[in-house]
Amino acid sequence: MVEVVAALLWEGDKFLICQRPAHKARGLLWEFAGGKVEVGETREQALIRECREELGVTVSLGHVFMEVVHEYADITVHLVLFNGTVQSGVLQRLEHEALCWIHPQDIPQYEFCPADEAILKRLQEEFKTTQA
Repeated sequence: MVEVVAALLWEGDKFLICQRPAHKARGLLWEFAGGKVEVGETREQALIRECREELGVTVSLGHVFMEVVHEYADITVHLVLFNGTVQSGVLQRLEHEALCWIHPQDIPQYEFCPADEAILKRLQEEFKTTQA
């Protein structure tokens, strides 16, 4: 099982999604910024590094929003998603095809990686609750 961390980066009531590069597995699907935890790193250290490498920003991380284990045909991932914000820097598209800030109600307009489905469902449910 591969340990993967991701950032649920918020800007007001919108969160950041990233479109995977076309040449990678699950190419052109949308996901949260992040990546694999390397040997010797904490989850938080890995996520801060990944956001710097992929987006060119420093992030401030909060609590864990959700953890998911998902089995793809080629890999099983243990995904830990942290709430966070961009602390410094300007977002850059260093790795992804596209970056987009969306509201939870916009989720159905995008095709996400299957590992993110339970997370997206929870985001939609919590948004409905806060809007009721």
